[in-house]
Amino acid sequence: MTPGNNGENTPSAPQGDDDPFGYLYEDGQAAGATPPGGGGGYGYPGPRSSYNHVRAVGDRRPYSQGYGQQTYGQQVPQQQPQQAYGRPNAHYTAPEAQPGGAPVTSPQYAPAGGGRGRGPNTKGLLIAAIAVVAVVAIGIGAAMLFGGGDEKDDGKEAGGKPSQAASVEPSEKPTKKPKEKAELPKTDAQALKLEGGTTTASDVPGAKAGGGVYVAGFDKVGAQVTWTVNGIPEAGSYKLWVNYGVPGKDSNATILVNGNKQTRPLNMENFAHAKEGDWEKGWTRTWALVQLTKGTNTVTLTCAQSDLCGTTGANIDQMWLMETDGS
Repeated sequence: MTPGNNGENTPSAPQGDDDPFGYLYEDGQAAGATPPGGGGGYGYPGPRSSYNHVRAVGDRRPYSQGYGQQTYGQQVPQQQPQQAYGRPNAHYTAPEAQPGGAPVTSPQYAPAGGGRGRGPNTKGLLIAAIAVVAVVAIGIGAAMLFGGGDEKDDGKEAGGKPSQAASVEPSEKPTKKPKEKAELPKTDAQALKLEGGTTTASDVPGAKAGGGVYVAGFDKVGAQVTWTVNGIPEAGSYKLWVNYGVPGKDSNATILVNGNKQTRPLNMENFAHAKEGDWEKGWTRTWALVQLTKGTNTVTLTCAQSDLCGTTGANIDQMWLMETDGS
C-alpha cells in the first residue's frame, strides 16, 4: 500500500482529528478545530494525512489538480459566507447588467383574433346586438298582444279606471247591416182602373197576366189606367216597371203620381225589335223612376196630346215596383 491509500476501493471518511467539519461541533471546537482560512489545516489541528477525496458528479477537473487545486492539508480558499434565506444577495448582479449580458425586452403578446393581428370582430358583435334587440322587441309585442289575461272582460283595470287596451279596433267597429229588401206591390190588367175608352182583352197571345188578359184601347188621347198602390214602406224614389206590347213601333205615355206629373214619360220603345204590325212579337218591358210617399199612392198612365201612344197605341199587361238599387 502506498501512503494516503487505505487499501480499499472506496476511500473512507477521515478518522480522529481529520474531520474537516469538526469546527461545527462543540467537541471539535474544544479540540481546537477552526474554520477554513483560520490558519493551518481544515479541521482539527495536527498532522494531516494525504488521501484522495471523492469528487462530485459532473466535476471534470483532472486528478492531478486535486480538489480545489491543492492537496489535502494545504490552505483552502475561504468560502463566501452563506446568505440568509429570503434576503437579497448584495453581491448578485443581474445577467443583463453584466458585460455582454442579454438585453432586456418587454414581454410579447399575441394579438387578438386568432393571432392574425386583427382587432375584435365588430361586425359579429353588431349582428349579435341587433338579434338581441329583435328578440326583445318580439317578446314585448307578444306580451302586449297576448298578455291581456289580467284585465277584466269589461275593459277596465283594477280600481275601475278605463284601460287603454279596451279601445275598439277598426276591425271591431260595428258595420251597418244591409237593409233588407221589402217585397213591394205588384198588379196586372184586371186590377187596374180603366178610363178614356180603355178595356181588357186577350186576343194577342203572350201576355203574362192571369188568363192572358191585358188592357187594350190605349191608342188615343185621354186613354188612361190607374193603379192604387198600398204598403209603401217609406217615402223615396222607386222604379215603376211595366210589361207592355207595341206593334213594331215606338211609343210612350205620361206618368202621374198622386195626380202629379213626373218629369220624364214612360218610354215604350220597340225593344223586342218586332216587325211593324206584329203585336204578338212586340211584348217587352220598361221602367221609369217615380217619387212615392209612405203608405198609399196612386200611379196613373195617361195618353197625353204630346205622347206617341195616341197614334201608335200600346197594350198594358202588368205593373210592379222595385227599389232603386234593384234590377
